[in-house]
Amino acid sequence: MASTVRVRTTAGAVGVVGVALLLGAVTLVLIVRSTLTENVRAAAETRAGEVAAVLAAGGDVPSLAVGEPDEQLIQILDEDGRVVAASENVAGRAAVARPAPGEAVEVHTPVDEDLFLAVAANARMPDGRRTVVVARALSDALESTQVLVQLLAVGLPLLLVVVGVTTWRVVGRALAPVAAIGGEVDAISAAELHRRVPEPASGDEIARLARTMNRMLARLQGAQSAQRRFVSDASHELRTPTASIRQHTEVARAYPDRVTVAGLAEPVHAEALRLQRLIDDLLLLARADEAGLALRRVQVDVDDLVLAEADRVRRALSVDTSGVTAGRVLGDPAGLRRVLRNLADNAARHASSAVAFGIAVADGSVTVTVDDDGPGIPAAERTRVLDRFVRLADARARDEGGSGLGLAIVAELVAAHGGTVAIADAPLGGARVAVTLPGVQD
Repeated sequence: MASTVRVRTTAGAVGVVGVALLLGAVTLVLIVRSTLTENVRAAAETRAGEVAAVLAAGGDVPSLAVGEPDEQLIQILDEDGRVVAASENVAGRAAVARPAPGEAVEVHTPVDEDLFLAVAANARMPDGRRTVVVARALSDALESTQVLVQLLAVGLPLLLVVVGVTTWRVVGRALAPVAAIGGEVDAISAAELHRRVPEPASGDEIARLARTMNRMLARLQGAQSAQRRFVSDASHELRTPTASIRQHTEVARAYPDRVTVAGLAEPVHAEALRLQRLIDDLLLLARADEAGLALRRVQVDVDDLVLAEADRVRRALSVDTSGVTAGRVLGDPAGLRRVLRNLADNAARHASSAVAFGIAVADGSVTVTVDDDGPGIPAAERTRVLDRFVRLADARARDEGGSGLGLAIVAELVAAHGGTVAIADAPLGGARVAVTLPGVQD
């Protein structure tokens, strides 16, 4: 592709410069010829005026036409157009031309058949009107113009060659980093996303392209790393319930007389439910990564969902719902229910004895808060806990079935609703998770 751009750029530059030079050369030749012709005309008109002035003053007609140079001739005509006097180079010749005063005509004269420019001036004499015709040779103007044309015919092609060679080299140097970038990109495979393309120090568009490609490679590397972590963490999380189910079934097979159906069904059922929740969470996150979450938008009373979750966790903890007020948002009921369930489960898992729910409506937004009196979340970890499979040391030590996906799913669902998630210190002493969603405008 670089060679094609190089050829096209060079051809375009040569073409544009060639057209510009051709137009300029034609214009220059026309201007030079016009200027030189105008100088010849001015000189002829000056001489014709001088002769006419002498005649009008009563000068000797024959003596005025003697001794003119070869490149200039003079004829004096009477009212009938007959030559009454002439310079030696056209003596005895008929009138070469009879232009009107102020007019200039080109004529081929008997003097070597050269091209002359003839002008005329009138003179009033006692015996009638006389017309003074002065013609000057255009040979010098034509020769100068011809020399200029020859110089341009040689110089313009040479100049176009210089333009072409210069453009070819400049474009080649400019595209050299592109070739280096292309070679590096071709060499990068899925296993080598840590590599980067060279960034020129020129600071031009190619350098910006290289920086853009390096940022893209960094994003791809990050996505690949996240995918690998996701697969690794998912495999680890799926191994636990499957290993537990296998353990119980192997014990039942080894000691069928010691294990009852109820004794086997209860732990297997619990682990199967845990496995199902984990698979559902993984599928939801996979859909969010692939094409986003498709949500059904209806008006939802968030306070009803909050109170339902409060009743669910109240069996094991002290729950405060005094801060719950009416709040309505436009969203997906199932998705919002899952958000609040994950928040309630997260608070209940880390709480010592109490959980508090609250709703605040302000500036067209509805903010739901879930507090606990547990150990809290350090400020440095409050962003990281929203990532997938992230569990703090306290959660790992007290492993109560959490997979590290609850808050990640909350973040995905809230973002799909156009909201935000924030973590802060709770008045109860633990962590506060605040979810802000756009409210329904009345």
